[in-house]
Amino acid sequence: MYRIKVRESFSSAHNLRGYKGKCEDLHGHNWKVEVDIEDYDLDKIGMVIDFKIIKSKLRKILEKLDHKYLNKIPYFKKINPTSENIAKYIYDQMKEQRINPASVTVWESDTSLATYSE
Repeated sequence: MYRIKVRESFSSAHNLRGYKGKCEDLHGHNWKVEVDIEDYDLDKIGMVIDFKIIKSKLRKILEKLDHKYLNKIPYFKKINPTSENIAKYIYDQMKEQRINPASVTVWESDTSLATYSE
């Protein structure tokens, strides 16, 4: 099995509805995102997929989140913009872009992360 990863980042603000504590108030993060792609086979030139293809598609997704108040994005109007839900959102958006990630990991800080996979 081959596994490749790309990492990107974005900055945004959010607050968690129904949460009791600091995170219920508006605050921001410099999020890091990692997308893992797995495959048993390589293409004819020896790649799982070109890194620039994955990065390009991921950047397009993150542009929708960068410097935004996540709670106002339609996907997060009813779903809390937690790290877990952001990871799933990016995973689903990657699939819509015809990239099948093994997982998507989102860091909200250097010590806290969430991963989504199917």
